Amino acid sequence: MTRPSRAHKVATRVFALIAIGLIVASCGSGPRTPSEPALYTPRALDPADYRAPGIPARFGDNDPHEWEGRTPDSYQVHGIDASRYQGVIDWNAVRRSGISFTWLKATEGGDHKDPGWPINSVAARAAGVPVGAYHFYYFCRTAREQAQWFIQNVPRVPGDLPPVLDMEWNHQSKTCKLRPDPATVRSEIRIFTDIVTRHYGTPPVIYTTPDFYEENDLGSISTAEFWLRSVIAHPSERYPDERWTFWQYTGTGIVRGIGGKVDLNAFAGPYAAWDAWLARRQQR
Repeated sequence: MTRPSRAHKVATRVFALIAIGLIVASCGSGPRTPSEPALYTPRALDPADYRAPGIPARFGDNDPHEWEGRTPDSYQVHGIDASRYQGVIDWNAVRRSGISFTWLKATEGGDHKDPGWPINSVAARAAGVPVGAYHFYYFCRTAREQAQWFIQNVPRVPGDLPPVLDMEWNHQSKTCKLRPDPATVRSEIRIFTDIVTRHYGTPPVIYTTPDFYEENDLGSISTAEFWLRSVIAHPSERYPDERWTFWQYTGTGIVRGIGGKVDLNAFAGPYAAWDAWLARRQQR
């Protein structure tokens, strides 16, 4: 076989780039039709293939933990939290699987919107799954800016869950490595909470992680209602003496109707307590 000339190689490469450009242009032209998926949805997994000790039998876990003491399946009420990474969710299947609530990422910082929120929130409501929005805090924007950005992008809908303020270090951020001192962190939480509470008529739940909670003495915020992450032990072990309402017990859960992995959470009380909490805390 003869070796192609350098000129021939260059010409071939140019034509290939032009062809690719035309394909991309044609794919991006025109408005997206309602039938086109706006998000990439991971491959669906069957919870039956991922049964795990300590996890409710109707769910699964892709990376199970050997639980000791009180386990997640000892709680009656369970929910999920999700973002764009779960893609378009089948909320009817999710509801039938026994999920009682969901929080979806809506905003981050002062200029980022999660594209999954407007799609999945509407579908969750239609399926009868109580839904709320969460904001991922970014330490290089002010609390006031972030509260206003959240309000701008999350409508007040009667029956929705209260907002959630996700407070953890931005360890994966390429643009913000700032770590304010504990007093500043707590002050920013109060500012965000006050603004959001006035708008939605109910205060946000505070989600946090063990390291962030400890380093910033969040236990000193006596008015906070906590959603605590603890994927290797019961919250009573990771957050001694702290009160909590929600427990995120795994980040690798498997739920029917959701592509790939998802966070699983438990409510602190039985169904009767859940109904009372929902009646008291949902938006009006």
